[in-house]
Amino acid sequence: MKDEIILHGVVLQSAPSRDFDKRLLVLTKERGKVTIWAAGARKPTSRFLASTRTFVFAAFHVTEGKSGYNLHSVEVTEFFEDIAIDLVKACYGSYILELSSLMAQENLESTDMVNLIFVSLRALIADKIPDKLIRRIFELRMLLLNGSYTETPPLESSEATVYTWQYILSTPVTKLYSFTLSDAVLAELSQNIDFLLRQEIPYDFKSLRILNEIQ
Repeated sequence: MKDEIILHGVVLQSAPSRDFDKRLLVLTKERGKVTIWAAGARKPTSRFLASTRTFVFAAFHVTEGKSGYNLHSVEVTEFFEDIAIDLVKACYGSYILELSSLMAQENLESTDMVNLIFVSLRALIADKIPDKLIRRIFELRMLLLNGSYTETPPLESSEATVYTWQYILSTPVTKLYSFTLSDAVLAELSQNIDFLLRQEIPYDFKSLRILNEIQ
């Protein structure tokens, strides 16, 4: 039998497989984006039923298989189940996972990205700053981790936007979600981030489509 390893991360996607199994896309600190197969996880009596949903942070005990990893046990550290209660926050949270699944890479240590997702979801639940600002902070910090950022805004911007841009890039992740912006500065920040994202990821996000319909 192959040796069991422990991968720490977050479930980005959870999809049905065969009759009762699940296929998980998990971003792990140790090995980046991986596929984990959870046998029997869709059965009502499965011990994996709750721990193989999206937004779950956990330690996954797995063994290597031919097309990913096979799940043996899970130690959940955070469920983030409260996000699903609010449709708007659920859309923002889903977008965070969608963008992460596109930007994350396989076989690449991803501790910073996992931590960024965690504090961003915590910020959504805390509801201390606007969800729109949380989205923009997350996007710019993801661009930084992906190496596709610019030191200053790519478009002509106000001094306040330039300062905010550099603050987001440089501040410790635990202090990212500790400020608010005027509508004008947030709009300018958003335009600059959208400019970079269109170059990096010309992708239609399902979560953003739904968000635009309900807001």
